[in-house]
Amino acid sequence: MRTILNVIWLVFAGVWLAMGYALAGIICCVLIVTIPFGIASFRIASYALWPFGRTVERDPDAGVFSLLGNIIWFVVAGIWLAIGHVVTSIPLFISIIGIPMAIANLKLIPVSLLPLGARIVPGD
Repeated sequence: MRTILNVIWLVFAGVWLAMGYALAGIICCVLIVTIPFGIASFRIASYALWPFGRTVERDPDAGVFSLLGNIIWFVVAGIWLAIGHVVTSIPLFISIIGIPMAIANLKLIPVSLLPLGARIVPGD
């Protein structure tokens, strides 16, 4: 069932979300100072491509630089990404078929808000 949901997600939302996060990652990597944000964007892109069966867990050894980076990310991009995920999940919740995809879209909010110090791990 996860594979079917991932394929449907991939076709209707995953490719576009992953391309957006990958583009942001490329831009962040071009600017030398923002390379950690670029790496986080690539990690979110892989999660946005195939979200079912995986989950996000916080790294307890992340450190103070991760905290400072997350504060900067939250103000500059995180809040806007989270709002975008909420807004795009509302029409998906309205349709019965889109409910699992809306839930997957909402699962992306924690990692899009605070990407530094987060790990994407298998859900099982």
